[in-house]
Amino acid sequence: MTDFDAVRAYLSALQGRLCDALETVDGGARFGADAWTREEGGGGCTRILRDGGVFEQAGVGFSDVSGTTLPPSASAARPELAGASWRAVGMSLVLHPHNPYVPTTHANVRHFQATRNGQTVAWWFGGGFDLTPFYPFDEDVRHWHRTAHRLCQPFGEERHAAHKRWCDDYFRLKHRDEARGVGGLFFDDLHTDFDDDFAYLRAVGDGFLDAYLPIVERRRRTSFGDRERQFQLYRRGRYVEFNLVHDRGTLFGLQSGGRTESILMSLPPLVRWEYGYQPPPGSPEAGLQAYLQPRDWLQE
Repeated sequence: MTDFDAVRAYLSALQGRLCDALETVDGGARFGADAWTREEGGGGCTRILRDGGVFEQAGVGFSDVSGTTLPPSASAARPELAGASWRAVGMSLVLHPHNPYVPTTHANVRHFQATRNGQTVAWWFGGGFDLTPFYPFDEDVRHWHRTAHRLCQPFGEERHAAHKRWCDDYFRLKHRDEARGVGGLFFDDLHTDFDDDFAYLRAVGDGFLDAYLPIVERRRRTSFGDRERQFQLYRRGRYVEFNLVHDRGTLFGLQSGGRTESILMSLPPLVRWEYGYQPPPGSPEAGLQAYLQPRDWLQE
């Protein structure tokens, strides 16, 4: 088995494990599977759960795609990739719960390889996970970041701080000067040592449920009304703005001729925008803003 095949096998199995766990937690719906192929090379399977007991929509996608030409945005940033063939394998998920007190979340782990004349000219790992609450609770956010910190510890004292900071910087709506949520971990272009970097990818992929499911269990039965629902739909608009304006993965997928339905599975099933909306001062909705700037949750 090649190194690439080992990563592929892990990510494909991870998709299945995550879907099984999320079905158990949801208790009301099951994932459907949509297998697809890509004309230029490769394919994948997008699994979607809709209208469940917890999740309004949950998408967990696996893809293994390849090509001979990279989109201009990629080759401009990495000149050594010009004219190289490439292959990318990844697993990503986005969960949009019904209950506004249960946060939306995203996770992604991926591997990229480029070759020219049969020789590898570049490879790297990327991924992470982040949390987007609408009605945040300090204990939930602390748990999220402490779980991320623990899984980073075997990889050096600096790993968590660096990848938390990268997440804070990346998941930011620059046009609104606010974060998409409360952060987590984000890394890209990790290519120091294959075995060590692959181990870190697995730690992130395997650690996601430990970070997220306890929050779901705390909040899934919290009562809510139309006010909370309307605020959730409004804040989902920020999620859409980030994914369509700033997200590099979405941009790469669309520019490289990826499968549009699978790329845009991250978008929420229902969303609304409201011109000039301002939450009432002192309201729980106004309180969200205090969470949308970087904070050291390990010390709070």
